Amino acid sequence: MLNLYSAAPRVRHRKSEPHNNLQEFQRIVKHPMAAQKNGRTPGVVFQPKTHQGLQKGVNLMVNAIRPTLGPLPRSVCIDRIFPGKPPEMLDSGGTIAKRILEIQGRNADMGAMFVRHMLWKLQEKTGDGTATAAVIFQSIYNQGIAYLAAGGNAMRLRSFLEEGLRLILSELDQMSIPFARPEQLARFAETVCHDPQLSSLLGEIFDILGPYGRLEIRSGRGRESTREYVQGIYWEEGMLSPHMILDPRQGRSILADGGVLATDLEIDDPQDIVHIMELAVEAGLSGVLLVVKSISDRALGVALNPQNWEKVKILAVKTPGGFSDGAHIALQDIAILTGGRVVLKTTHTYLRHASLDDFGSARKIWVNRDTFGFTTGKGDPALVRKYVRELQRAYRQADKVDEKDNLILRIGRLLGGSATLWIGALTEEDYENRKMLAERTSRALRTALINGVVPGGGCAYLTCHSRLEARTSQASDPDERAAFRILARALEEPFRCLMANAGLNSGKIQALIHKTGGHQVYDLRTHSLADPEAAGLLDAAGVVCEALHSAVSSAALLLTTDVLVHLRNPPQQYNT
Repeated sequence: MLNLYSAAPRVRHRKSEPHNNLQEFQRIVKHPMAAQKNGRTPGVVFQPKTHQGLQKGVNLMVNAIRPTLGPLPRSVCIDRIFPGKPPEMLDSGGTIAKRILEIQGRNADMGAMFVRHMLWKLQEKTGDGTATAAVIFQSIYNQGIAYLAAGGNAMRLRSFLEEGLRLILSELDQMSIPFARPEQLARFAETVCHDPQLSSLLGEIFDILGPYGRLEIRSGRGRESTREYVQGIYWEEGMLSPHMILDPRQGRSILADGGVLATDLEIDDPQDIVHIMELAVEAGLSGVLLVVKSISDRALGVALNPQNWEKVKILAVKTPGGFSDGAHIALQDIAILTGGRVVLKTTHTYLRHASLDDFGSARKIWVNRDTFGFTTGKGDPALVRKYVRELQRAYRQADKVDEKDNLILRIGRLLGGSATLWIGALTEEDYENRKMLAERTSRALRTALINGVVPGGGCAYLTCHSRLEARTSQASDPDERAAFRILARALEEPFRCLMANAGLNSGKIQALIHKTGGHQVYDLRTHSLADPEAAGLLDAAGVVCEALHSAVSSAALLLTTDVLVHLRNPPQQYNT
């Protein structure tokens, strides 16, 4: 029995907790029979019930996801908890796992939630590969339990599984190639989202912007999805006073060859504005964009004085990022792009201490009620390129999803171009589903562009068989041989599952692929072997590697779990 809910990470709330959990755990361990006599199940579970319970939960969770793998997926229908809403039709393994909050049986629930957590993290990191990871995980865990039941050593098996993982990842890394043609991007996107129109738009966007381009996904104004490109850099902070609008019809102001001064100071004294205007006149600037923490009404009055306004136009916007570290990061990005220096509160007490060296400049500066930005900042190109390379290196090394998203946003701004994808939909629910699909596909495209691609359809894993077979034949330790055999069988599972979902017999097709040496894949659209690059049947190397790494490392960890400990009081309800 599945308890389904469209929710954020699972958070349990107990109505009451009269005793300390540690004390209860110690009491049950000392007197397990007393707990049984009192009508309560002991909170500590040992082997073989540990593996039996975990295995039941793992298989139930993965079997709910298996039908979604491949270009011909089946859908999983999930009921809503709110009356009057239609059920969700999903084909994303990670999203299906998120919707399952609990299954019947506390031991089985632990296994299911372990898989859920693994798939959730994988989807957030790569956007794809969750169904692949699920079926590999299931194969390794089920085979591993059978081997341990026959007398195998769990810790040695885990060690050899991790060693085999490193061998496979090395083989996949050598197999990876970059995209050869732009049209391959759209074909690759379609293998992720199965939406020709959406994949065509995303393929074009990433062909133009590259892997680090900034992409905004918003609700469209009709049924059809469209895209729009924006030249320049912008931030989501508008002007601090509506009196600064130079073009009332369009509700914005534009400065040509204006100055830019970025600071985390609060401008309270009008003398600060006077000093800035004097520096601007000295430099021959017709206007200055002030990126400041705040500005007082007195200072604004001086800036907007008609006589001063005729000499120098001051456009003031709030520092992006608010009061967090993001504000200093945004200021640093602006200074790098415009060739200025950040006037920091730690080194300057007032803006009247600023100099012309602190000013940056840009060919065109624009500000409206909600955003500000500029094109062709006059920063040092070599310094900007070095700065971008450092951020790209940080992105490749980052593990946290929020950190990667923030770095992509910054790199996209520094590169000077962005795109907006307007999602067309008939209903709000349709929009949310298509937006989620577009976000998942865009993550996979970024990963593919950065790390390259490998043959798709599960064939990349099949190609690694020869390396595993060679190591198996050389191994003398029984646990080592078992680990490599388990991995070899698990690598076949994505292909077998994909073929089964298409209604085909995987054995004959797999034999044909082995004869080609892994140089061809099976195209389910034409039901024939094809060159992966020519047919566009490619997978992101980063996704393939991350899915395998998550599956193998997680299964190896779960195989070494011998004891389950439950809380005394089962959870009464879930909060989100």
